[in-house]
Amino acid sequence: MPALALAALGIVFGDLGTSPLYALQETFHPQRGVAASAENVMGAVSLFLWALIIMVSLKYVLVLMRADNRGEGGILALLTLLIGERSCHQHTGRRAKRWIFLALIGTAMLYGDGVITPAISVLSAIEGLQIATPAFQPYVVPTTIVILIGLFAIQPFGSGKVGIIFGPILLIWFLVIAALGLHTLWQNPAILGAINPMHGIRFFERNGGQGFIALGAVVLCLTGGEALYADMGHFGRRPIQLAWYGLALPSLALNYLGQGALLLSNPSVADRPFYSMVPTWGLYPMVALAALATIVASQALISAVFSLTRQAAQLGYSPRVEVIHTSGAMIGQVYLPTLNWLLMIGTIAIVLLFKTSDNLAAAFGLAVSTTMAITTILFAALARVRWHWSWWSVAAVAGVFFIADVAFVLANTLKFLDGGWLPLALGIAVFSIMASWYAERAILAKERRERAMPLGSFIDNLAMSPPHRVAGVAVFLTEEADVVPVELLHHLKHNQVLHERVVLLTLITEEVPRVQKEHSLSVDELPLGFISIIARFGFMEEPNVPNTLDLTSKLADYELFEPLSTTYFLGHQTLVLPRRRQWQWRGWLHRWSQSLFILLSRNEHNAILRFGLPPNRVVELGQHLEME
Repeated sequence: MPALALAALGIVFGDLGTSPLYALQETFHPQRGVAASAENVMGAVSLFLWALIIMVSLKYVLVLMRADNRGEGGILALLTLLIGERSCHQHTGRRAKRWIFLALIGTAMLYGDGVITPAISVLSAIEGLQIATPAFQPYVVPTTIVILIGLFAIQPFGSGKVGIIFGPILLIWFLVIAALGLHTLWQNPAILGAINPMHGIRFFERNGGQGFIALGAVVLCLTGGEALYADMGHFGRRPIQLAWYGLALPSLALNYLGQGALLLSNPSVADRPFYSMVPTWGLYPMVALAALATIVASQALISAVFSLTRQAAQLGYSPRVEVIHTSGAMIGQVYLPTLNWLLMIGTIAIVLLFKTSDNLAAAFGLAVSTTMAITTILFAALARVRWHWSWWSVAAVAGVFFIADVAFVLANTLKFLDGGWLPLALGIAVFSIMASWYAERAILAKERRERAMPLGSFIDNLAMSPPHRVAGVAVFLTEEADVVPVELLHHLKHNQVLHERVVLLTLITEEVPRVQKEHSLSVDELPLGFISIIARFGFMEEPNVPNTLDLTSKLADYELFEPLSTTYFLGHQTLVLPRRRQWQWRGWLHRWSQSLFILLSRNEHNAILRFGLPPNRVVELGQHLEME
């Protein structure tokens, strides 16, 4: 348990742990914040402390971590618990679709967080050198870019190898920030009064609308809360709770109290309270430690984005991308090359655009607060529909969280023109991709089902007029086990032959992390040498067709196929837009969605590589399909 808790420090608490670098100072920003008076300092620190207690300790660590899908957490796991463990395209009800699209919005917003977090974390750490020597100011942005390039360049080695040193680095980080806070707190213990939540309430009474705008800075101390929930499957609930309550929460509380104590004594350092606590002799080592800690924080979120993208693709909510497994022991450790370099380009572009962490802080918060609000809504629905909580119980638990979530969303919305547009634009872009892919695939799946020929009727027709049979095994991939694949019909129509053994393989990705081997395969031997195989995988698993057939042979106690005499038939669809109809807003929007879907389909990861097929044993059959 202590070893797992130490590992959780490095992976789970990177964002939360490094937020003291930039969070409190944003409250006293000259344009977006309030004056650093003694009353405002007490109120701001009180808001930070109670935000950590209510939103992280209670909402995520205590309540939401109980809503796990066989040990896995995150917004997609929460969605699965709510709508049931079926294929995404089998959810045809309006209510299920509403929950799916709501979850996709929350998921998309996390991608905006994934681009901004490495930029603001590393940038805020390197800016500490300006306090030691203002002459370093011109080199802050170039140094940040070099570190970010190095961070993304090491991703192919895998989070497992890179993460060996993560836990100890964050352990040292939390101990150091706790010591800094305790030392400053000892010099001015009056800040301990901020533990009283009334100071937070009076903060809004004194500052009115400007105080509400400053609330947008409080959400910065919560960055990483959603990742904490999503990373539960890596370590389990207990190690994360031990790491949070045993070290992370006390260290963060002491540091924020220490920054508040410093501001009570010297309000002039409100623009950089964290580094102002550090003694002159320790400034350079602290900047180095902060840089390492922010790299850890960035690595944690990058890994989370990789995992999230893979889950979404497995569940049918986004196109397939190239996935490289970086560990033979941990299936969740993956590397996505295309996404990695896109994230690097986006992160560097953001650093060049905003240049300082103060400017970037305005863009930070809207994405994470929106995702947090959607998570609360899904949890409330789960508690009411699946757990059968009473309305009073749902209101008492989820209602409190939702009020705080909405307040954070509204406060960050007011910073839209200052940079809040950035995560919203990124979220809309990602949501457009996911929503278009999900909706158009569902339409195509429905059309295929309507036009499909039942498998039983097809075999009966073959029995009455059998075609010529050739030696070997033919494997056809099909989405529906009880219908004939289009590729099989085309093959029979044009080639006029069938193999001695025809395998109809249906790959189903269940909305669970992993499927037990004894429940993963279903084999049905049909007349005329046909075999129907249904293989089930979890969304954390990668389908491999040859391995699946090999496992089927072992379970059947006879040789199902010989690799050198097996041919895999795949369909290649060429999608085209329908003929242009009379212009209507709804029709234009649907046409745009179709165009995006066609573009994504053409660039989807190759099925041969995706399913582990031997390229020299694959036959692709083309089909020209006009979308409706």
